[in-house]
Amino acid sequence: MGVPKQRHTKSRRNKRRMHIFLRAPVLAFCQKCGNSVKPHTVCSNCGFYKGAEVIDVLKKLTKKERKLKEKEMAAKAGEKEKPLSMEELSKK
Repeated sequence: MGVPKQRHTKSRRNKRRMHIFLRAPVLAFCQKCGNSVKPHTVCSNCGFYKGAEVIDVLKKLTKKERKLKEKEMAAKAGEKEKPLSMEELSKK
């Protein structure tokens, strides 16, 4: 088994490890609800993929959870549809 003759310095060690790190995941946004989603996957929040419903998310929920989810989805849909006035545009 090979044994190193000389010690490697911290800088040489760190240069070798320079490419070993975690990368931030690339995220897209759901067209329906606007949540961040991995690309080419179904949205876990609303069950839509490319504008079409693939999974019925409300089916698995209890009655109480379903009611809250429906209210939340309706509120988000209402926010996107209302047009911005000139005052609101100047704030952004």
